[in-house]
Amino acid sequence: MRIFEYTISSEDAPMQIRAFLKKQGFSARSMIVLKRQEQSVTVNDTPVFLTYCLHPGDRLRITLSEEAPSEHIEPVALPLDIIYEDPDLMVVNKPAGMPIHPSLNNYDNSLGNAVAWYYAQKKEPFVFRCINRLDRDTSGLTIIAKHIVSAGILSHRIADKNNAETGILREYLAIVKGSVTPPQGTINAPLGRKDGSIIERTIDFEHGEHAVTHYRVLHEKNGHSLLSLILETGRTHQIRVHLKYAGFPLIGDYLYNPDMEHMNRQALHAYHLRFRHPITGEPLEFTAPMPEDMQWME
Repeated sequence: MRIFEYTISSEDAPMQIRAFLKKQGFSARSMIVLKRQEQSVTVNDTPVFLTYCLHPGDRLRITLSEEAPSEHIEPVALPLDIIYEDPDLMVVNKPAGMPIHPSLNNYDNSLGNAVAWYYAQKKEPFVFRCINRLDRDTSGLTIIAKHIVSAGILSHRIADKNNAETGILREYLAIVKGSVTPPQGTINAPLGRKDGSIIERTIDFEHGEHAVTHYRVLHEKNGHSLLSLILETGRTHQIRVHLKYAGFPLIGDYLYNPDMEHMNRQALHAYHLRFRHPITGEPLEFTAPMPEDMQWME
């Protein structure tokens, strides 16, 4: 359960509760949930409808109970490296080799399974809402929303450009072979599904979705380059396909560049996140150290 409390100012009145909540970032879906939950909305301790008109000085209280739990995600005792947690979100450092969601061949080894176990130990209802989904073999930071309101706000922001005020800045570290020229730049090339594959993506200027990646070389070592990458969009396999297209693919990438001399998975780590808290607006910033299998490039 999450409780939101507001004291209404003259700037926000007169205004219907529905409009006020929309201004706070509540989605239409979250307001449908509130309508289904009895006495979830009160003004001055009296239950009201979302159409109630607020006045200056009113005390608005929203009690949001969790929806039906994610029943198809089995709780499994797996390592869970929680970097940050509050009533609205978690930031987790996901290891390489762990899928985000359970699937036919990964029923009990996903991040969803680990988070379900964590919630089960706390005896709290669980709905899995991962905001920035990493590939199975990409390590690093991922955001998990703890209720429908924070999920709606963060999902909207992840689609924004990397604006310090409204977006979610996502910085990755990557290892590629050789020198990269020029040492910094922007890859702007649309992505689409590769014909004949349900997994692989490819550059598709005719039908692909807009995709932009910014890169810069941090340093060179052992015949390889360590890159910093910032996503402006978040398409499936975006970094992996963009770097191959630019002529310096990730090492260890079994789909796009199976160079396994130094890595047995794609050398990609979600290193840094910066965004504003979806409820309080407080600036948040997190980093996850380079994993052990990439530390030879530090």
